[in-house]
Amino acid sequence: METPEHVEVRFELAGLGSRAAAAITDVVLISLLLVPLQIAADQLGLKTVLGRWASALIYLLLSFALFAYYILFEGLNRGRTPGKILLGIRVVMDTGRPITLAAAALRNLVRAAEYAGLLLPAALTMLLHRSNKRLGDLAAGTIVVRDHATEWGLAPPARAGEDPVEVGPPELSEEEFRLLDRLLARLSDLTPEVQVRMTVELARRFETRVPRRTTDPQEYLVALFDEERRKRRSRFATRAASGAGRTTVTAERFVARKQDAWEAFRRTAARIERAGLRALAAAEIPAFAARYREVAADLARARTYGVSPEVVAYLERLVAAGHNALYRARSRGRLPIAPYVLRDFPAAVVESWRYVLVACLLFTIPAAVGYAVLRERPELAEEIAPPVMVSRAEQAAERQARGIGYAQAENEDRPVLASWIISNNIMVCLAALAGGLVVGVLTVLSLVYNGLSLGVGFGVFANHHAAGYLATFIAGHGVLELTAVFVSGGAGFRLAQALVAPGDLTRKDALVLQGAVALRMVGSVVCLLTVAGAIEGLVSASDAAPAYKFAVSGASAVLLVCYFASGWAYLRGRAGAAAPAAAATAATGTTPR
Repeated sequence: METPEHVEVRFELAGLGSRAAAAITDVVLISLLLVPLQIAADQLGLKTVLGRWASALIYLLLSFALFAYYILFEGLNRGRTPGKILLGIRVVMDTGRPITLAAAALRNLVRAAEYAGLLLPAALTMLLHRSNKRLGDLAAGTIVVRDHATEWGLAPPARAGEDPVEVGPPELSEEEFRLLDRLLARLSDLTPEVQVRMTVELARRFETRVPRRTTDPQEYLVALFDEERRKRRSRFATRAASGAGRTTVTAERFVARKQDAWEAFRRTAARIERAGLRALAAAEIPAFAARYREVAADLARARTYGVSPEVVAYLERLVAAGHNALYRARSRGRLPIAPYVLRDFPAAVVESWRYVLVACLLFTIPAAVGYAVLRERPELAEEIAPPVMVSRAEQAAERQARGIGYAQAENEDRPVLASWIISNNIMVCLAALAGGLVVGVLTVLSLVYNGLSLGVGFGVFANHHAAGYLATFIAGHGVLELTAVFVSGGAGFRLAQALVAPGDLTRKDALVLQGAVALRMVGSVVCLLTVAGAIEGLVSASDAAPAYKFAVSGASAVLLVCYFASGWAYLRGRAGAAAPAAAATAATGTTPR
């Protein structure tokens, strides 16, 4: 990626191994957090009203802990979960900028498709994609990169008291100097016999040009290396000289002169990495920004001078660390939840009404087919309908006569039942969303299967003259719940269109744009399912009169119309505000300021 300073920085991609190790670490930490919650839920039980509601809340936390863990840590901690911090990796946007909270949410919500496939889709896409992306990275426009600016093994700067100015030009060629450097660095790892053989051979190679002052070959090579290193920092280091072994080493002088400044910047960047910009005093931030620009310029110079790849990689990590610190999202204030819930979320659904309509048809047509088939051939109920549903249909008349509703629960069970229903419905809708990344196949299957199941269920109950009995249960929450299913299917189709028909955009860009709209649609789904789950657990599963349940259904339909009307009004207002600007541009040929 190219920084605002017009310097190209290459990120080192995190591989499957480090990402898997980070994921395992995170799962262990999540488990350690969830076990006390589970124990607390068991201890609270259902004995008191407070205990019932606390158990319901804990159940919701347990259901979505994995999603919330990744979204919050990656979105609010600069792309790093504890596991990623331990492994030295982080999530960033494709542009190199820090990940946004919205991108973190979309990236992790589509994990539903990966979990359904036992993580095989994630592993396959990481292995096959050139940027090691999994499905969530494709949708959110993110990558996972190495995080830390590692130290490299260059020699320390000249010590105080040394005079590197008058020592003369270097004696060794670049290849010879690096060979000597590598040998001395690995000498302690070699067996004594190999040490003697290699030091003797290398000393014989150099003593014809640099006379020996000691009979010990190892001592001679160490002294030769120290002397050569001093020469490469001297003012004669760039003088091209004739004769064997003499070469121009501008790069070595450049590194030696800049090394202290780079290390100081690295230490400051490490402080910011741990605690953010708040680790610096206000007066230090402009100085850090200036040093960052200087290091970015040094990276460009290093490439021009032909500095070794190891040093260039080191500078790239320094620039990336400074870039992440200075250009990350500035605002950390309270998120404007209300405008998103009441305006942006429904507007995304209204804007995507065609996709939602397709999802609705894929659900309702199989539902009608399933109902018709069961009405035409009742004997199929034993083969295609769940045994529990057939049993309840057979007992419907008796239960109705006793005043017991379908799936009626005791008062103390309803809060927990509501939380279970909310979590289950949200997971179904997330599966429909994530299925869009498999070219929409899983989305279609999810809609068709659930629609067919509903139609078959109504057919079974109708055959036992109890369709109204089932409708009484579904009426209260069904309007909101079915709408949420259609919206989630529409969101999945948006992602599928980006893959199948991206238009003038690349698939990568189309996925990011469509993913942003799909994420807002999912926000409306969560809102609808939260209300629907509460109604289902507290009203539909109660012993309330059918008239009351149908009244709740009508009220939820009115609420739904008002909700989407709010989004429609927002879209119209936005279009109206854009029209004068477009007219002014067309009239003057310039963009109004």
